[in-house]
This record gives sequence, C-alpha cells and structure tokens, in this order.
Amino acid sequence: MSPTAAGIGLRQLLMVLGDSLVEMQAAPAGLDVEIRGVSLLDPEDPPTAQPGELVLVIGARGRAAFPALRAAGRDGAAAVVVKLDGPGQAAALSETAAEAGVALLSLRGEARWAQVHALARAALDDAPPGESGTGAEEGDLFSLAQTTAILTSGIVSIEDAANRVLAYSRTTDSDEADDLRRRSILGWQGPEGYLAKLREWGVFQHLHSSDEVIGIDSHPELGIRRRLAVAIRSGDRQLGTIWVQEGSVPLSERSRQALLGAARVAALHLVRRRRELSDDVTLTRTLLAGLLDGSTGPQPLATHLGFDATRPAAVLGFSYGTTEAYETPEGAAAPELTHSEVTNLVSVHIAARHRSALVTQVDPRIYVLLPQLPRGVDTDTLRGWTQEITDAARRHLGLPLRGSVGCLVPRLGDVPESRREADRILDAMVSAGVTVAVAALPDIQAEVLVSEILTLLAAHPEIRDPRLTALVSHDSRHQGRLAETLLTYLNCFGDIRAAAAQLHVHPNTLRYRLRRAEQLTGLDLSRPDQRLLAMLQLRLPPTS
Repeated sequence: MSPTAAGIGLRQLLMVLGDSLVEMQAAPAGLDVEIRGVSLLDPEDPPTAQPGELVLVIGARGRAAFPALRAAGRDGAAAVVVKLDGPGQAAALSETAAEAGVALLSLRGEARWAQVHALARAALDDAPPGESGTGAEEGDLFSLAQTTAILTSGIVSIEDAANRVLAYSRTTDSDEADDLRRRSILGWQGPEGYLAKLREWGVFQHLHSSDEVIGIDSHPELGIRRRLAVAIRSGDRQLGTIWVQEGSVPLSERSRQALLGAARVAALHLVRRRRELSDDVTLTRTLLAGLLDGSTGPQPLATHLGFDATRPAAVLGFSYGTTEAYETPEGAAAPELTHSEVTNLVSVHIAARHRSALVTQVDPRIYVLLPQLPRGVDTDTLRGWTQEITDAARRHLGLPLRGSVGCLVPRLGDVPESRREADRILDAMVSAGVTVAVAALPDIQAEVLVSEILTLLAAHPEIRDPRLTALVSHDSRHQGRLAETLLTYLNCFGDIRAAAAQLHVHPNTLRYRLRRAEQLTGLDLSRPDQRLLAMLQLRLPPTS
C-alpha cells in the first residue's frame, strides 16, 4: 500500500492506538517521525516497505521478525509493529530496531491486527494535508486571529481563561495598538491594573455568564480604546476570550457577528489542544510505567521528554493508608479521597528540588523518577528530599507517609533496579513495622533481608519445619501461647527473666511453657540451627 499524501507523527499515532493495543519498544529517530501510510506484511511476502510506512508484521513473532525490521530500516519505513514471542524477545528486537533506525511497537497478545490497521488508517485519513500533527495549533490560532482582524477591521488577541495571550493579529501601524494591547502582547498577559478595571466594570462577570459580545467604551485617560469581547466556550465552561480593539478605523458593522463565529472556531482549537495535552500526559505515564517495571526500554521516554539516558537516575517510592498497615489519622480523608492530594504534594515538593522529576501512581504506591541527576546528588541528598515530602504530608494532609530511596543507578536503562530496591524497602517497612518514615537500603538492610526470607517461607510450605507448624496449630486449637512464648524467649537471647517480663508471666511459668513446647514438637532448643529456624518461622503471620 503506498503512503498517503497526509501524515501524522509517531507520537500522535501512539495516542490514537493507546497502550491497550501497543507498547513502545524503541524509537531511534524519536517520536516525531512522520507516518504517511500503513501496510500489512504477510510472512510469505518478501520483506519490503516504503518510506514513511507503518509496517504491520503479521505472522512473524519474536526473532522471526528480524528480517522485516532490517528491511523496514533499509527501505525508510517509519515504524514496525510485531507480536512478541515471550518476555525475553523485547530487548533483542529493540536492539535490532535501533540498529536498523526504525521505530518498534509491540502488539499486545490479545489485540487484533485488524483493529490496529483500522485505527491507523483512520488516523491517517483524518490528518490534514501537509501536516504531521507536530505543532500546528499555534499557527491555527494566529491565523484565526488574523482572519478575525480582517473581518472586524480591528486588532485581535485570543486569551485563555487565565488571561494569558495565546495568539494575536499583526498590525502594520504600531500607533493603532493602545497601551493595554502593547503591554498585554509584550508580557503575554494583561497588566493587573487594567485587569482590575475590567473586573470593576463587570466585564469578566459578563464573559463568564454570557455568550453575547460585550462592548467596552474607550477610556483615553487610561490609554484604552474601544473594544469588543466574547467568551470562548465549550458547553458551560469558559475556555478563554477573544478581544477586538478598535484601531485607526472604526470596527466594521458586522464585527459582533464575526466575533461570535470566531469564538466558536476558537473553541474547537482549544478543546483539541486540551485533548492533545491530556493524550500527551497519558503517553508520558505509559512510557514511565513501562520503564519502571522493565517492560519498555529507556529510549522512548528519553526521546519523548528529551532526557539524557546516559546520566544517573534514581527512584523514590511512597506508600500510605490502611492498605499498607497504616491507620488513617482521626479527621483525615479516606485513602481513596487522598490519592490526588498526595500525588500533587509529592509532585510540587520534588519539582522544587529536581526539574526533570516525574511522578506516577501505581496503586497503592507513588513513584518518583529522578532522571539525569546532577553531580553531587547522593543517597543522603535523596533521603533528605524524601524526608521533606513525608514531613509535609504529615503536616498538611495528616497522613503518615512512608518513603523509600532506591539505589542510584548510572543510566536511565537501570531504573527498574532502583524501583525494585524502593519496593523492597517499602515491603520491609510494612511487614517489619519499621518506625522510621524514610529509609534507604543501608538503613534497614537486615529488616529487608529478613522480610524477604519470611516471604519465601510463606510462599513455600515445603521448606518449613512441620513441628513448628504443628505448634502454631496446637495454640490455635487450645487458645495457647506456646509459640508466642518460644519466640519471645528466642528474641531475648534465652534470657528467662527478660522474656518473662515481656510476657508478664512468672519465670517458672515461662520455663514450663518452653518444656511443654519441646515435648509437643520434639524441638531441641540447645541446637543453634533449630533455634534459628524457629525464630524465622514463628515470625510468619498465623494464616501463612
């Protein structure tokens, strides 16, 4: 199939297809490469492609797709879509794609080729001729401002809902623009003094509540000429405002009608802009999640956001709420109501420390990726940043937030290692009841390792001592405390009096319970290996 005349960027195609269909594996030429056509490659066909094509490699899984990747790179294709033949194939295929200079997408196992083909074709058919979807929005708004200026014989500016100038018409005579116009354009926002006057005159209230054009009389004493204004709306929501200032000639008779039409066209542009920004955020989150769990390499995210993948990076982890053994503080919001608040708090605080930081939530935890860290940033620095965030969460939200500092890794591609370490620390903080709010691995290494050993014992009953299992079952049937007594005794290094004091029993009672436990199980507490195994196994939750 030959490429179409119009094209779209790879970034836009990923937004159209979504992460439910495809995953980004490699993008050696970046995410702004232009896709101008889509083709199906049958395994019986010779591997060929045309420049700018998206090649769907049907029937060739895993390594069998190598010839198609190399041919796509040779022929100038934009991207190739394959199905993986198991988790180990992604790295080898990505390496081949990088060598070939072609982007690689993997199709999810449950997805259908026909669905991808139809969506890609629809996206290409919708692309305006001569545009690749990589930034025509500003040009559209400036063009709209210029057209509106011609129709109204005035000077036009288009602002967003925060009074920030998005676009404006050109003027041939600088004397035509009044002081408000000049200061707004130079500062890209209306001066506060003038904005206060407009509020005083009720202009903003009218724009907020009405679709009608409002007129503002000239005020020579303030340097303001006559104006018309209309709200840009989408339903009940005001997206912005179009302002028309009268220049050296009066505004045309049909200015109000032209302004109403311009507002409706501008609404389409601003709605599209918001949707594209939302899609861009979704793509960033998808690529970030893929990098954190190791399913996607570092290059797509680095290319998308302009990161240097060869510089050090680290991951911070945060957990909170009753889902991870925290009681919700009195008066605090329920966990489901605080997700966005906590994520926002983390985002604001970490952005103040590191400009490139990315924050994402993978329930029930929040992760911070710190890419391209500068020299001098070490574990102590990251621990301090994390402590600031947990202190702020307790102070402002009433939440006892836990924070973990993953290891510093030399490059972006090693981020999954740092995320795993951050998770290991949080897991141990929860299971071992660690009281500190923030930890790096050196701080609680013993707790982390013991926690992981207990997880192994819980998952593999065959490596437990059945005599200790029987002891716990005996206590459960008879409401006994033999297992608790034995563990307390071992934790106290065999000190009878200290263990008895912890259990609030007489030392003779404790001695009796220990003898009873040995009789029931056949354990020999004089043997170090049996004491060690008992200390570990008796730490397991009763249901394990």
